[in-house]
Amino acid sequence: MPYKAKKPCAHRSCRELTSSRYCEAHTKQEAKRYNRNDRDPDSNKRYGRTWKQIRAAFLSANPLCAMCQRDGRLTPATLAHHKVKLTDGGTNDWENMMALCQECHSRLHAGQGDYF
Repeated sequence: MPYKAKKPCAHRSCRELTSSRYCEAHTKQEAKRYNRNDRDPDSNKRYGRTWKQIRAAFLSANPLCAMCQRDGRLTPATLAHHKVKLTDGGTNDWENMMALCQECHSRLHAGQGDYF
């Protein structure tokens, strides 16, 4: 299967070709800048090391996207989605989470998807 053509890194003055938005050298740098300047400081506290451990355990126990399974497709889950947002009083309990693929997660946040 042919690969998508690579394009220049989105970082200013970088000419490295990449298949994602940023090259390897600038991906971490851009994530750090985003967390420092654009992200709500409280969300950095909510999504720290403990969250990464919870997410990893949840995704290993629920490896398939819940919405795709409902539609009869078998798609690997890459994200753990909170049914009730943490800012709205939700918790990191597994009952409040669902495993989703990137496409279903985007559709859900765009308002085109629905829960069970």
